[in-house]
Amino acid sequence: MSPRLNAEENARLFGPATSIHGHNYRVRLTFRTKKLRSEAPLVWHAAVNTCLSALHDELDHRYLNEDVVGLKDRPITTESLAGYIYERVKATVPLHRIRLHEREDFFAEIWSDDSVFLGMRIPFHAAHRLHAVALSDAENAKLYGKCNNPLGHGHRYLTETTVGGEYDKRSGTLYDFVAFRKAIEESLKPWQNRHLDLETDDFRDVPSTGENIVRALWPKIDNRVKQRLVRLRLSETANNRFTLRRT
Repeated sequence: MSPRLNAEENARLFGPATSIHGHNYRVRLTFRTKKLRSEAPLVWHAAVNTCLSALHDELDHRYLNEDVVGLKDRPITTESLAGYIYERVKATVPLHRIRLHEREDFFAEIWSDDSVFLGMRIPFHAAHRLHAVALSDAENAKLYGKCNNPLGHGHRYLTETTVGGEYDKRSGTLYDFVAFRKAIEESLKPWQNRHLDLETDDFRDVPSTGENIVRALWPKIDNRVKQRLVRLRLSETANNRFTLRRT
């Protein structure tokens, strides 16, 4: 909820989440430099540990809406909490960006240029066969190996969608959570439990490689999130991931 909204506005925007509930938050800090000095590390490990210990003491097992003085007048959202942690860390050590996971599948990012991002991970299951119509059978077999098996094979694909745009300081939100999830689920629905090559039109003329899947998915999601998509990642297996970014 946000103390800057009235009860009706909070209920309309956050729904059941206005009731007291808890999360196992996980934070990732990223440090960056254009030129590394050979005589010193990018950031001193002891300094980071001291900073994290202070944050842990301040936030761990607390009721964020009431127990944390620094959050008294701030919206208690993932985006706002990420911003608060970013400010606290940046005051001690030079920080490039922060990612705060409220859940394993939902996170907010704050960057050093004050950009705010919101991300969500949603899986889908589909089968495919790697085969390029422009290549001969021998060329396809050489290029794609066992993935060219005529019977195809399946994956549990994992998408990671990140949106940007204007952050609303009053509500503490970048994008409506429910609308965000719905946009992704609607985009994935035509592919869910389908053979991508045989049951969809997206891969009639191009092979259903990870690169082409993420390229085909981009406009589907982007059109549903008002062209605010900034990064789209697709994990095909635990060992390979494909990323497309807005430039």
